[in-house]
Amino acid sequence: MNEQHKYEIIKKLVESKGNKNAAALKLGITRRQVNRLIKAYKEKGKEAFVHGNRGRKPSRTTSDDVRQDVIDLYRTKYFDANFTHFTELLHEHEGIKLSVSCVASILEAENILSPRVTKAKKKRVKKQLEVEKEAARTRKEAEKIQENIVAVEDAHSRRPRSAYFGELEQMDASPYAWFGNETTTLHIAVDDATGRITGAYFDSQETLNGYYHIFDQILHNYGIPYKFFTDRRTVFTYKRKDRAGIEEDTCTQFAYACKQLGTEIEYSSVPQAKGRVERMFETLQSRLPVELRLAGVTGLDEANEFLDSYIDKFNAKFALPVNSTKSAFETQPSDEQINLILAVLTERTVDSGHCIQFMKKHYRMLDARGMQVHYRKGTKAMVIRAFDGNLYCSVNDENTYALEEIPECEEKSKNLDPDYKKPEPKGRYIPPMNHPWRSKAFWRFVKSQEHHLFDNIPA
Repeated sequence: MNEQHKYEIIKKLVESKGNKNAAALKLGITRRQVNRLIKAYKEKGKEAFVHGNRGRKPSRTTSDDVRQDVIDLYRTKYFDANFTHFTELLHEHEGIKLSVSCVASILEAENILSPRVTKAKKKRVKKQLEVEKEAARTRKEAEKIQENIVAVEDAHSRRPRSAYFGELEQMDASPYAWFGNETTTLHIAVDDATGRITGAYFDSQETLNGYYHIFDQILHNYGIPYKFFTDRRTVFTYKRKDRAGIEEDTCTQFAYACKQLGTEIEYSSVPQAKGRVERMFETLQSRLPVELRLAGVTGLDEANEFLDSYIDKFNAKFALPVNSTKSAFETQPSDEQINLILAVLTERTVDSGHCIQFMKKHYRMLDARGMQVHYRKGTKAMVIRAFDGNLYCSVNDENTYALEEIPECEEKSKNLDPDYKKPEPKGRYIPPMNHPWRSKAFWRFVKSQEHHLFDNIPA
């Protein structure tokens, strides 16, 4: 329109031999520039007013080949990555260096929206796509437009961060197709003050083992936190009639370990109450599966090994600096203390063979010299499975023994095998009797948890 306006004024000026000063005033240019336009008009006519860059691509324009590569890579290799993460992956793995806005414009031109698209943008795109859908000439084209509408909503309320690093650790687990074709569960703990992931562990489902591994990582890397904040997932399965024992009750076992270290634990059945960890899962679900796929991870062990390096990289990019935040973490316990505190405790009864049955296997009790000890049938015993998997047994809150599995059959016969040697008892390391292993203290805690948890269950 600006070029047409110039053309009409200069044409009229030449044909009528009008006032050049008036023409310069209308166009907002000098009299000298008017003379140049008159000269150009007399030589080239209307063509002289067409801008020289019309029809040319800017020198900084992304080439068509690169644009197509970006689209193809997102659809085939980096699908489900948000645009910021995808831009980083392009630079890191493909050598394509573009800005986030450039990548976004390339993909959105193909009706590909980010998994992290905002609600407002979702509405704008929906309106635009509805117009394009109505104008679509074929049904196939209309269906393609409709399929590319992707939206992610954030329904979690926000609140101020905690004042200290380690003051509040929000903890939860998320079942998701993190890698492979099967659903696995990622357990994480997120520090409320810094947004730092302080512990992460994959397991087949939400388990006490997963939460214990998170606790172990926090204790080893940072120390004893002030408080945990988690959900009530295990509250409603507390002491169910169809459960043989309490060893699977995540809430009670984990809470008892917290009690030994002086860490408070708070529960909430409302997901919005722990928005920090819920939003963290949204971020991880848009990034971690892509990273795991690129790393060729297919099993739980590989995934947990990958997490060791990935979480450090993730925290360096997204978490607030730890050095600028005061810490509430207490001095970390020794490795031996951690191993004994993060234990699973359960009650068993000595059978007629002076043995204990645990996890469908039979065990005999051995003293520090490796000699079997015997108790009468019906004697109550506390079985302790330490964090490293070793089994111990406490009887009458006085004596502690190591447990040794009894094989179903002997490997060699003392009557028929000439190289048979009678096994000699070996000395066993038996940790000293301490408070976490006293059955009376543990069952008093279980009883208090039962009343406390059920009193707080909403009707």
